[in-house]
Amino acid sequence: MSCWLSSGDLRDRLSVPYSALFPGSGSIISRTSLFPGKMFLVGLTGGIASGKSSVIQVFQQLGCAVIDVDIIARHVVQPGYPAHRRIVEAFGTEVLLENGDINRKVLGDLIFNQPDRRQLLNAITHPEIQKEMMKETFKYFLRGYRYVILDIPLLFETKKLLKYMKHTVVVYCDRDTQLVRLMRRNSLNREEAEARINAQLPLTDKARMARHVLDNSGEWSITKRQVILLHAELERSLEYLPLRLGVLTCLAGIASLLYLLTRYFLLYP
Repeated sequence: MSCWLSSGDLRDRLSVPYSALFPGSGSIISRTSLFPGKMFLVGLTGGIASGKSSVIQVFQQLGCAVIDVDIIARHVVQPGYPAHRRIVEAFGTEVLLENGDINRKVLGDLIFNQPDRRQLLNAITHPEIQKEMMKETFKYFLRGYRYVILDIPLLFETKKLLKYMKHTVVVYCDRDTQLVRLMRRNSLNREEAEARINAQLPLTDKARMARHVLDNSGEWSITKRQVILLHAELERSLEYLPLRLGVLTCLAGIASLLYLLTRYFLLYP
């Protein structure tokens, strides 16, 4: 069963838990239908203890291409990469561990509550992250994938990568469920768990901005079914075709030009 809401309906009704809107359904809630366009990227996000990692695992089991932007962010600041050198130049050698790696805790402390320094760090790392992200995406594209999922924890907070996303997906659960799961998973008391949840953008806000919402408030089997249905919907879409055909046409043109140039130089040395 699929429940479809207009963006206005979704905005109006998000003041109550999803389980109250659709008791027992746990279905995919999509703000808009699919329209033919170009190859698309799918930005997936959630909140602490919302179940995002479990949802990602299902997509991977279905054979989907998944890029973890956090892994890329850690990769581009390794020794020998341009971002590493620029971070050391900007923040000093005190942000380094003995082995030369960036000390993420020290760097985090330096930019905490200092917007200017945080913006400086973002200006260093974001272009490198985007380049690596596009490289990985292009690899999947050449292998024939129709869409690529980018696992981006701060998709709506930073908004840096939103412009690249054709679809956005939020793994949602109601706050009470999120609180209970976090307390159990991390062995926290209620106050500690609430502090961690409050430090993030509320899931209800993320859900208002997302094109698709996967409700993980109930049984896991229901959530898993939602993931399967969304994957099937994205696989059926033809949004990837125009760009793929354009790229293949371009590659064919380049290959033809190289062939003609090779023949010319062989015939007229």
